[in-house]
Amino acid sequence: MTHRREQNGSRISLVLALSAATLALGGCVERSLTVRSEPAGAVVVVNDEEIGASPAKFSFVWYGDYEIILRKPGFETLTTFHRVPAPWWQFPPFDFVAEILVPGTIQDARETPVYVMAPRAEPSVPELMENAEKTRAEAGSK
Repeated sequence: MTHRREQNGSRISLVLALSAATLALGGCVERSLTVRSEPAGAVVVVNDEEIGASPAKFSFVWYGDYEIILRKPGFETLTTFHRVPAPWWQFPPFDFVAEILVPGTIQDARETPVYVMAPRAEPSVPELMENAEKTRAEAGSK
């Protein structure tokens, strides 16, 4: 009887050890999004956080909508939204398998379309003078 308990205890220990090893060796998902612009070198702001100069790559945690703002001297500021759809393996029950049971790391690297920034139109001297006169008139009437 004692021998049988030792065998059962050994089997349980083996199952627990294999389960722990499986979880320890389990995978994870690394998600990244690269924002590109034309011209390159624009300051990239994603969800109110400055990421860097384009092309800018950053890691993200969730799939969904991201607000992207691009700024560069001499160009109009561009504000847009980009949706990052979840892949099929990120829905239950597949997400458990992808993030826990699959050994290694799954790379999910995404890219936005290339955002083309419009050059800033500099006002002409007559337009500047007209705007200055309007401002002066409004200030004097108050």
